[in-house]
Amino acid sequence: MLSFVCFVVADVLLWKRWHISLGVIVVATVAWIVFEWTNLPFLTICSDVLLILIVLLFLHANFAALRNKQPPTLPELVVSEEMVNNVAASFRVKINNVLLIAHDITIGKDFRIFFKVVICLWLLSVIGSVFSFFTLAYIGTLLMITIPALYRKYGGYVDKCCGVINRQLSRHYRIVDENVFNRLPRNIPKEKES
Repeated sequence: MLSFVCFVVADVLLWKRWHISLGVIVVATVAWIVFEWTNLPFLTICSDVLLILIVLLFLHANFAALRNKQPPTLPELVVSEEMVNNVAASFRVKINNVLLIAHDITIGKDFRIFFKVVICLWLLSVIGSVFSFFTLAYIGTLLMITIPALYRKYGGYVDKCCGVINRQLSRHYRIVDENVFNRLPRNIPKEKES
């Protein structure tokens, strides 16, 4: 079952099922327009949609009973204990790994990772001050749908350009590392004077 879902998702991302991919873009665009242009809170829109859905299902079931027809059956949603335990165990392992990495970053074991995290968090802060959450989610959805298909078509050219960029950035990083970070004074303990 899980492998089937993975194949469907891969097909959607690579536009092999173009009608679903196009549907994702249309739904994301409509959702973005609703959230950004109406200025309604997310919780209000979600509860309104659920309210309309429940009222329609209630009316449909009662209308069927009035016409002496079988009311529509809804699937029973049951979460098994085994599934909950598997998900919890998986999350526990992942959260522990993240906490271990965060611990290493905060105590300064690896300055390069610390520097990368600081730069990424600063960039996220700048981006977050410019765009709203829903605009970022919309942009992320569009990128998630379009980039895999474009990479599949132009992957060789992209790899070549990324290799050039990576070499240039590595060269600049080495220069900064040699000229700035290696010249910083280290906390070397002084020897005891006799």
